[in-house]
Amino acid sequence: MGLRRIAGKIRNKLFSRQPDSNQADMSQWEDEIELLENLSPVIPNIEEQRYLTAKRKVAGLYWNGPIMRIRGYFYLENIPLHDEDLVRKRLVLIDGKNNKIYIPLSDVYIGEIDGSLPDDVKEQYYWAGFKGEVNFSTITSKNMPLPESVYKTYIDIDAHVSGVKRYVKRYPLGNIEHFLDQKFYTAKMEYFSARKELKYNLLATYDKAEKTLKIESTKLKDLDPSEYNLEKMKKGSIFYRFMRSVGFRTLYKIFKLLPLKEKKILFASDSREDLSGNFKFVFDEMVRRGLEFDYHFMLKKGIAAEKSYKDIVKLAYHLATSKFILLDDFYPMVYPLKIRKNAELVQLWHAVGAFKTFGFSRLGRPGGPSPKSKNHRNYTKAIVSSHNIAKHYAEGFGIDIEKVIPTGIPRTDVFFDKAYQEQVKTSLYEEYPFLKDKKVIMFAPTFRGNGQQSAHFPMEVLNLDKLYHELKDEYVFLFKIHPFVKNDFSIPYQYSDFFYDFSSYREINDLLFVTDILITDYSSVCFEFALLNKPMLFFAFDVEEYVRKRDFYYDYKSFIPGPLIRNTDEMIETIKKEQFDIHKIKPFVQYFFDDTDGKSSARVVDQIILKENWEE
Repeated sequence: MGLRRIAGKIRNKLFSRQPDSNQADMSQWEDEIELLENLSPVIPNIEEQRYLTAKRKVAGLYWNGPIMRIRGYFYLENIPLHDEDLVRKRLVLIDGKNNKIYIPLSDVYIGEIDGSLPDDVKEQYYWAGFKGEVNFSTITSKNMPLPESVYKTYIDIDAHVSGVKRYVKRYPLGNIEHFLDQKFYTAKMEYFSARKELKYNLLATYDKAEKTLKIESTKLKDLDPSEYNLEKMKKGSIFYRFMRSVGFRTLYKIFKLLPLKEKKILFASDSREDLSGNFKFVFDEMVRRGLEFDYHFMLKKGIAAEKSYKDIVKLAYHLATSKFILLDDFYPMVYPLKIRKNAELVQLWHAVGAFKTFGFSRLGRPGGPSPKSKNHRNYTKAIVSSHNIAKHYAEGFGIDIEKVIPTGIPRTDVFFDKAYQEQVKTSLYEEYPFLKDKKVIMFAPTFRGNGQQSAHFPMEVLNLDKLYHELKDEYVFLFKIHPFVKNDFSIPYQYSDFFYDFSSYREINDLLFVTDILITDYSSVCFEFALLNKPMLFFAFDVEEYVRKRDFYYDYKSFIPGPLIRNTDEMIETIKKEQFDIHKIKPFVQYFFDDTDGKSSARVVDQIILKENWEE
């Protein structure tokens, strides 16, 4: 039998990719077999492969939500595994239709898995050990949950001997039932996008007949959230859409015929329904000085919140007649408008510093704007915390850098107001006494997804049980999850004396004053917390994917003023050993803040509203 036919049979029997497979292309494996045919004079035939004796053991099988971790060893008798580069292993999930999903494993020293093995075994099969982790919520190439089906789990080994012979073998995992509490394990898997919400149930059991792990994925929910958006349905009428677009812009042009009111200020937001954040600090500063302006407020809790016909008319009128229009976030209805001569459209952007790329900095990237987009481009002024980042905001907003003013961010003024901080801490301690008894860790990550419609956070990346048992004696752990996040999260009752959900607490800055350690990822909260000179950890378990899809203005690893951690074990170890890299915080603050004096609100009023040169 020719070498090509032998290699082809090995490939088809053991490593073939079925037409309906959910796994990535197997061309790499095929290329290697092709290379083997050309370079290797001796390939074991099918019969020799069939009778190879396999030795394998699963030494650990651990679950946390839909995440499975596995460790063990796998080798073929009399086939030495001395060179890590010449051995590979992987898990294979195979369903009833022979669809296959492949999960790569890391090769490790067999003695690390089982130190009790004889020395000659550990020497002969040095690289027989394996470790691996898989998140069944994001297992497909599109980061979607494990497709609905029943799968049996196998392990493959591909071993080369001195570059001359190649051996491949597929084997069931063996009896893993003792790793399943009550003989089964179950978890939920979720997926969110603007057009799709999915929920699956994951069930793991032991298949006695096949002597391996059986995994069953059952779909519980599959819907398009846009079809259930009642507010969107209300806005679906042709007349309403006309009023929000052409009608609104026409009204604006008509109202521009009226005189511009030099003392009129409009605070407009599509992301908050109360006067808070930068708005409140600027407003309070003007009131404190007794400045006689005509104040107006057009506030909504979100872009999707319905504006009444009256709101649309009022917004057009106030935008057309106000000398100063202050925004604090994305505001789509404003961007098509041509701002009046001598009027100011000022962006008091809600975030501090420059971290993730945004706006026109994302041109040409997935989810980025069109080059023809009018978003942000009509700002006459925008504020930033430092002249060092003005170029990034100019690029992101698509405006000239001269329009970006480093006044500082008004809401950071409280970080220099000791009396306010003490007042907040006293209030929080009275309402939540447990915050005073132990050190406080706050977990405040940003959301995952392309925007509000698909925002989620994979809570399964945290091992709550480990955190509880390792840290509960000295700490309490607060969750401050981004308000956009849609997936449900509830704290198991057995951990309720350690974990507390503060996601609905409005002002995150107030919580920072009682926080001893901040754990974040790509959120701008790190800038504010740095002003307190307290330790922070950066839990960036998906940093490579984030760089590919979103990217940063700075190299992430050198930018962050604290250690980069990727899993719960590293989080616990870093906290216990207090390896916080605290020395990075001071230069971080110096770069991202021109002024640390608590007078940013005053600078905004003086330099933008009153147009005075700043003098302390």
